[in-house]
Amino acid sequence: MDGPCEHVELVSSVEPSADGCEDCLRTGDQWVHLRICMSCGHVGCCDSSPNRHATAHWQSRPEHPIVRSFEPGENWWWCFPDARLFEVASAAPAPSHS
Repeated sequence: MDGPCEHVELVSSVEPSADGCEDCLRTGDQWVHLRICMSCGHVGCCDSSPNRHATAHWQSRPEHPIVRSFEPGENWWWCFPDARLFEVASAAPAPSHS
């Protein structure tokens, strides 16, 4: 696992937008795993999910480059533009859905 990329400077303190993929909840779809945008708090589904809403969120908002796992016990982060998986040692525990 790599260290943080330069985009980590764009990370904000965020509140989750939903307790599940907000887009799938709206359409009645299901997801596999969840990601939270570290720019705005949008909760979207992973690329193993049928709708890939976390990636779609970044593609429509390229100024939101970093997501974090929104799964219990997972503390990894992902930078879309750099295709980089990393952890932030000083970060609080990952938020997660219930």
